[in-house]
Amino acid sequence: MHREVIRLSALFILMLLVQVLICNHIALFNVAVPIVFIYFIIRLPMNIGNGLLFTLSFLMGLCVDICSDTPGVNALACTLLSALRKPVFFAYVPRDDKTKNIIPSMSTLGVATYCKYLISMVGIYCLLAFTIEYFNFADVKDIVILSACSCLLTFLILLAIDCLIINRE
Repeated sequence: MHREVIRLSALFILMLLVQVLICNHIALFNVAVPIVFIYFIIRLPMNIGNGLLFTLSFLMGLCVDICSDTPGVNALACTLLSALRKPVFFAYVPRDDKTKNIIPSMSTLGVATYCKYLISMVGIYCLLAFTIEYFNFADVKDIVILSACSCLLTFLILLAIDCLIINRE
């Protein structure tokens, strides 16, 4: 348990720093923004309690909001993403005793299942975040373009991060 808390704390801090110091300053062709900090929410163990899950997700989003000058956008989107996490996961993985304690990764789920889970989570977050940020359905085209491009870029980066972690382990 102690090792797990240290691992989660390190991942929280690392993803926050990478997002704030590096990724917030990247906008490929002004349409694709890498959003790597959600990897923390995606990789949390499935047996984590909802109270702790929502608290950690909200705090992660709030920290990014404070450093990015986006009042509440990421905090709300992260909290909503954490609420949708288990339904999305169990849409691709059967509910049984083996999967209730699993940490989602390429090595635990397999490449195809993990890619479906990852792209779903990233897509949901991007749609939520850009819809909340724009808060105007007159800009649906912009929301869809930003969401799709950011989703693809973020998916590729998070897949690469997961491959690096698997190779290191």
